[in-house]
Amino acid sequence: MVTRMKVVLQNLTKKFPSRDRKNRQDVTAVNNFNFEIPDGKLIGLLGPSGCGKSTTLNLISGLIKPTEGKIFFGEEDVTGLAPEHRGIGLVFQNYALYPHLTVRQNILFPLQNLKGKDKLSKTQMLERTNEAARLVQISELMERKPKELSGGQQQRVAIARALVKMPKVLLLDEPLSNLDARLRLQTREEIKRIQKETKITTIFVTHDQEEAMSISDMIIVMKDGIVQQIGKPQEVYDNPVNLFVAKFLGTPPVNVFNGQVKNGRLYIGQEDVMDAVGCPDAEVYAGIRPEGFILDEKGSLGCKLKGVEVMGRDISIVSSHTASLNTTVRALIGTENRVDMGAGHNGGDILVRFNLVPHKVFLFDKNTEFCLSREGGSSGRLS
Repeated sequence: MVTRMKVVLQNLTKKFPSRDRKNRQDVTAVNNFNFEIPDGKLIGLLGPSGCGKSTTLNLISGLIKPTEGKIFFGEEDVTGLAPEHRGIGLVFQNYALYPHLTVRQNILFPLQNLKGKDKLSKTQMLERTNEAARLVQISELMERKPKELSGGQQQRVAIARALVKMPKVLLLDEPLSNLDARLRLQTREEIKRIQKETKITTIFVTHDQEEAMSISDMIIVMKDGIVQQIGKPQEVYDNPVNLFVAKFLGTPPVNVFNGQVKNGRLYIGQEDVMDAVGCPDAEVYAGIRPEGFILDEKGSLGCKLKGVEVMGRDISIVSSHTASLNTTVRALIGTENRVDMGAGHNGGDILVRFNLVPHKVFLFDKNTEFCLSREGGSSGRLS
């Protein structure tokens, strides 16, 4: 139904005039973005509010013009092309459906505006409309008005309207943020299914890291207009290049401690917690994923127990540590483990002890916040 197309961004930069009367320096929303988005893949643009992800999407769509750099669809330079000539499908956060039109009419609308060589017959337009509705599984809703649909159904209509033009690239800007948790899960699965079926190159903007990691072939993590890391979701999660990426990905978030490497050993507080061969002696930030703790009464790391939360298949042990940068330390363990609230009782404090899973521990330079290199590896992940 669609044409596959790679998207190439070359030195893409966007600056906006400052609104601060005291500081007239331009605000850089996207800073020297270079990347080739493979054809037929779903790419997640991920980062906190204000990081530049939506600006990047708007640059690709042509809604705003870059200050510097170029955009290619395949081998064609589309930097100067208007949005309607780029062959894109764009789905907004608020769906933007016409309330007075039926589902069929909403999907049909973009085709009715085609002119010249792109103009279609009425039969062709109806065939495309029905095919788009089939793809998003709303064929039975064609005569309804938007107000008669659920949020998830409205989102499907918006996606069908974007697909009906047979775009080269599908752009989704926070498409699930208006849905409740259950609908969000269902709809993101549908987006993945539709993308796999059509093979259309898709760029998906979200601030929800779980959302991006669950459906994307690759993710691009951004901060302050700068690309922090690009890679397959699991690879980025397992090998964050810096402290920001480690903290942004993961639920519950990574636990961060003030640490020190001395003579090839990692110390947290006064405790020698594990091997750190290959890391130079230095003050470090030690990031430990919640699943990186092993409950052990003789464990090397001791934390003050604050509570235990049973969450179905997992138990979350909530504790504290004087060296922790987090308010609480969260450790996820399987429900087969028993947590004795009286274990390690000492002067009114309940102490819970852990050993650490080496590949779930990351060391970051305190000045640059980049992962430290080790002998035989490029990452500060311990293994």
